[in-house]
Amino acid sequence: MASNPPRLSPQELMSLAPLPDKIENGKIVKRYMSQRKAWSPNGDVLIASETITPKDAPPPGQFSKQVAYGGHVYGQAGVAASKALAEIQASQTGASRRKSGIHTIHGYFSEAGFTDRPFIYNVTNISANPAFPNFFVTAQQPSSSSVNTLGDHFPLMDADQPLGPICFNALVSFRPSVPSQHIAQELPPQTRFTDILNSRPPSAWPPAPHVDIAKVVEQFPVRNPGTFPALDMKKVDLTPFNEGKPLYERRELLLYRLLAPLPADEPDVHIGLHAYESDRNGLLMIGHHVGFGYDFGRAASLSCTLVVHVNSEDAVMSYGEDEWWIQEACFPRVEAGRGIIESKIWSPKGIHVATGYQDGIIQRQRKPNEKERL
Repeated sequence: MASNPPRLSPQELMSLAPLPDKIENGKIVKRYMSQRKAWSPNGDVLIASETITPKDAPPPGQFSKQVAYGGHVYGQAGVAASKALAEIQASQTGASRRKSGIHTIHGYFSEAGFTDRPFIYNVTNISANPAFPNFFVTAQQPSSSSVNTLGDHFPLMDADQPLGPICFNALVSFRPSVPSQHIAQELPPQTRFTDILNSRPPSAWPPAPHVDIAKVVEQFPVRNPGTFPALDMKKVDLTPFNEGKPLYERRELLLYRLLAPLPADEPDVHIGLHAYESDRNGLLMIGHHVGFGYDFGRAASLSCTLVVHVNSEDAVMSYGEDEWWIQEACFPRVEAGRGIIESKIWSPKGIHVATGYQDGIIQRQRKPNEKERL
């Protein structure tokens, strides 16, 4: 049996190399390049099955053109905007220099991204208000694979290759930390699902499926975390809770914690990781609940949003055995070949830190003579 490749640490996953600025329409555009390969769930399905032998495994460095996990560019776009803001603030003095953290990320997927090449981020400041900075981020990839034939540790010369179309764009806003005058939230899942969550230690729940489609999970049972980077993720079995309920009343709980320590002095990197995690299997979970699990057609994110409700330092994840965060997902609407997931991000102490919204295509296989759905 082939051993799993090493899993990237949070720092490795989110690492960005600065590129020379450029000028567009009279504005300075900050540019950054991802340095490490994006994860692809398809590559982990066979690893999870534990059926690959060293003889069958691809040679070291062989790299196929796989579709990248969408959470990579989603989370990293926020980090790129944060780096641009930090550069701007470093050049300021006095009242105009005000430390701010990510407030929202509103992202749109327009083309598939691939794992065999880096993402190039272009960041433009669209609001100079120091109390509410806003940035526009676009992401592109080179039209061909990385010049590094190993397919990872992307060299800076990749940025000199011709670029393909914009595959993702986002608006990222920031807010300074302020004291709270009033605090209100619903009861956390640690209270509402206490019997289920206390039925076993968090680490005893099975790993989150690499591809959460019922037929795939049956064919390739999830026995290990595969190569999913930066975070350990577990899926809580809510089958008894969901049984007999309409879709909009059902819930899914995903537990996650840092795979390795991550410094607390860059809260926006932690927020980028929350965004990264929130994209995990969301649309596929809808397909499972509406009966597409054995008749799956396709799923694709169209837009993702993360709204941070707390000061950015309160979104920082500590590293440790008991530092499990919770993504609580619900599914309020499905129609027109699309579905939406609302995900609430809860801290280990039961604080509602952020809310995510993922909208996208979710469709079963077409039946003979059925009209094609776009």
